Amino acid sequence: MQNLSRIGAGVIGALALLASVNWIVNPAGAAASLGMPLLEGAGRSTQLGDLTAFFTGIGVLCLVGAWQRAPAQLYSAALFLGLTAVFRTLAWAVHGADFASAAIVAEVVLSGLLVLCARSISGVTQA
Repeated sequence: MQNLSRIGAGVIGALALLASVNWIVNPAGAAASLGMPLLEGAGRSTQLGDLTAFFTGIGVLCLVGAWQRAPAQLYSAALFLGLTAVFRTLAWAVHGADFASAAIVAEVVLSGLLVLCARSISGVTQA
């Protein structure tokens, strides 16, 4: 089961790194895939810097966690994805953003999978 968990975490990490590469090589397409325009000026710098760092960080945490059997890395990646879902929901509830249900569900599911992978890798089998 540990190997399956390592593979699962590695796949999530690889997908996150692919997203970060997309922000580098095709920022307009990456932005459009998330339902946003590519910003101009300092906004573009922030958009590309922050989102590339976010996806790269999650990808690296997942791959390191899978490779080194390090559950703390997977919990860290899960934390970032889970917080993203929380703050998307807050943006909808407080600031009038569209409710991004597909993205929120994906973030919750992926963070949950990473927690399960981390627990499996660490040998924790019960709640």
